[in-house]
Amino acid sequence: MRIRFAAGPAGAMLACALALAACQPSVHAAEPKSDPVGFQHKDWALQCDNTRTCRAVGYQSEDGDSEPVSILLTRPAGPNTPVQVDLQVYTEKTELQALELRVGKVSVRDLEGHDIARVPARQVPHLLQELLKNDQATVLAGKERWTLSLAGASAVLLKMDEAQGRVGTPGALVRRGSKAESSVLQPVAAPSVKAVLPAAPRKGDGALAKPLIAEIDRANVADQCTGQDPLNPSTAEVRRLTDRKLLLSLPCGMGAYNSSSLLWIANDRPPHKPEPLQDVDGEFDADTGAVHSAMKGRGIGDCWSTRDWQFDGRGFVLTREAGDSMCRGFPGGAWQLPSYVTR
Repeated sequence: MRIRFAAGPAGAMLACALALAACQPSVHAAEPKSDPVGFQHKDWALQCDNTRTCRAVGYQSEDGDSEPVSILLTRPAGPNTPVQVDLQVYTEKTELQALELRVGKVSVRDLEGHDIARVPARQVPHLLQELLKNDQATVLAGKERWTLSLAGASAVLLKMDEAQGRVGTPGALVRRGSKAESSVLQPVAAPSVKAVLPAAPRKGDGALAKPLIAEIDRANVADQCTGQDPLNPSTAEVRRLTDRKLLLSLPCGMGAYNSSSLLWIANDRPPHKPEPLQDVDGEFDADTGAVHSAMKGRGIGDCWSTRDWQFDGRGFVLTREAGDSMCRGFPGGAWQLPSYVTR
C-alpha cells in the first residue's frame, strides 16, 4: 500500500501559473528560454524544468533498513514564491494510523490522505530549517516507522537556489543574504504547442503497410533494431494523420521490460516517401494525435522516464519529458519530475 501526503498553497501557485501564462506578451519578439537543470547528491536529487520550476526529492538511505519514504519540495521561479512540501510512504499494510513527520525540533502531526499528503504552509519555513540542520527525519504511523535520509539535502537545495537565482537573497533556502528579491530569476513561459487531431481512418489504410515498407531503407533500419526483422508488414500499424499523410509504426526492439518502435510519416499515395521521425518513439494515440513513451528503469518498476509528443499538423513536437531521478523501491515510481513542459 502506498500512502502519499501532500505543503503549501497549491491553489495560489496554480493561479499564479495561469496568470503568468495569460499575461505573456503577444509581440513577435523571441521568448526567453531556460535549459533544464538536473543534479543529484547522495539521497537527494533536483530537477528544474524549462520554466525554472524546481523540484527537489529525498528518499530513505539505500544502506538503511527503512521501507520506502520520499519527500518532494516544489518551488516555481520568481521573487517571494513559496515552497510546497509533499510526502509519501510505502507499506504493505492496507490501513495506517495518522502520520507524523518529525525532524529536529519540528513535528508535523496528523498527516492524512490517500496518495499524497501536504505539509501545512504555515509549518513549511520551520520544517525547511530543520531539514538543513539534521541528518534524517522520521515518519511515524502508530508502530510503523520510516526514516528519511537528509544526506545531500543541503547540496541539492543550494543547487535549487542557484538555478532560480536566489543565492544571497532573503528567500534563499541555503545561503541567504540582503540581495534584493527583485534580482531573482523570473519564470519562463512554457512553449506553446498547437495540437491537431488526426483525420478519421479510411478503409484500406492498413493495406498500405506493404508499399510503405517497400520504400524504406532496410539496411538503415536493421542497424537500429534488435531481434526479428522489423520491416514486417504483419507487425506494422498504419494510422491516418491528415487527408494525405499517414503514420507508419513498426516494432523495433524488445528488452527484458522495455520495447521500442520506429515511426515514419508518409504520403498515402505513391510515391509514399516515408520520412523517419527522429527521436520520437512510443505508442500513438489516434484519438489525440499524441505519442507516449515510457521506459522502466528496472524490473520492479520503481523508476521511469517518460516522453510525449504531439502532432501539430506537420510533424510531432516534444510536449513533455519527465523522470523519477532515483530508483528507491516505490512500485510504479515515486514522483515524475518534469524536465520539459509545454502549453
